[in-house]
Amino acid sequence: MKITINQAPQYVGQEVTIGSWLLQKRGSGKLQFLQLRDGTGFMQGVVVKANDEELFNVAKGLNQETSMYVTGMIKEDERSSFGYEMEVSGIEIIQSAEGYPITPKEHGPEFLLDNRHLWLRSRKQHAVMNIRNQIIKSTYDFYFENGFKKIDSPILTSSSPEGTTELFHTKYFDEDAYLSQSGQLYAEAGAMAHGKVFTFGPTFRAEKSKTRRHLIEFWMIEPEMAFYNHEDSLVVQEQYVEYLAKNVLEHCKLDLEALGRDTTVLENIKAPFPRISYTDAIELLHEKGFDDIQWGDDFGSPHETEIANSFDKPVFIVNYPKEIKSFYMSTNPEDPRTVLCADLIAPEGYGEIIGGSERISDYDELKERIIESGLNVDAYEWYLDLRKYGSVPHSGFGLGLERAVAWFSGVQHVRETAPFPRLLNRLYP
Repeated sequence: MKITINQAPQYVGQEVTIGSWLLQKRGSGKLQFLQLRDGTGFMQGVVVKANDEELFNVAKGLNQETSMYVTGMIKEDERSSFGYEMEVSGIEIIQSAEGYPITPKEHGPEFLLDNRHLWLRSRKQHAVMNIRNQIIKSTYDFYFENGFKKIDSPILTSSSPEGTTELFHTKYFDEDAYLSQSGQLYAEAGAMAHGKVFTFGPTFRAEKSKTRRHLIEFWMIEPEMAFYNHEDSLVVQEQYVEYLAKNVLEHCKLDLEALGRDTTVLENIKAPFPRISYTDAIELLHEKGFDDIQWGDDFGSPHETEIANSFDKPVFIVNYPKEIKSFYMSTNPEDPRTVLCADLIAPEGYGEIIGGSERISDYDELKERIIESGLNVDAYEWYLDLRKYGSVPHSGFGLGLERAVAWFSGVQHVRETAPFPRLLNRLYP
């Protein structure tokens, strides 16, 4: 009977066959321990010389990443985190791999990224991708369970939520076009039709940045909600992030263990999250000795990290200055210098995970802000229409998938959180 590794607990005491690859092996004069992987999990296969010397010699000669069908008895194994192993009685080699480049020794990041197509097979990279997959699944579950509909926004656009200075330009026949920086504007149109929607797709930023938090191509989850004010949106953000943490903890235990993740940090992700105004955050930084930043400046990574370290949970920084935020954000009635927005800052130096705001719902105010921002009004006529025909208060936010994966996984660089990351100087493989 052919099964997969993750099905092994259902077949204790039975002989089964698993299609697998050899991750690595070790042995002695009497035993060979084969570390097997099949995409669903990792399990040890034990070959006993006394049982079959010919089979033992076959196992001893196996190379890393050789593909094969392995047959044997499933047994419980309390010593392994998986809890089960196979006593191997047969090996059918499919293809014997030779000279696999990624060996158990240490390799530099550039070498590993050159071999990303193979690096994905490693235990830790497999764990990161499992966590990414769980976050994707839980995202769909959360929004569908809460009455949202998915709206697909275009990747090629004629305008941008943030302006076009950091976008990839291309030609759309005889017109100028850009790779999408965000699905937000289109999600707002969707919200006016369906009430609550979310987009989930690739976005692109032509930022010449080499920090551990930035990718050139990344995926964004962007909900938009009609009749929701800023406070309503913050509640949804808290609920969503708590939901993700709960599901990763529940469904990715072995992956978190493989990564050595301190799960107490994730267990502490429970709503409500603390809030601090931008103005108070500036004062906090001054108290901590950060004299390099003044009111009106945007925060850098060290500033966000210091603010996050002052709390034991993710923290919302609310009401940033209007001049450093996007044109579509509603003015804060309590302080017209600021807008009704928030960035959710993760602990441990992972920085901004979510950015969101209440959107301007008044036609004249939005048009004025577009002009003030130096944008082409004609390119935003359709967006302005949303304020002409049944405009309502509405809010939304965006979560960057790769940063969230890095945070939950505990990895230090977002290049490990995308299957094939696009970096400033990397378009291969």
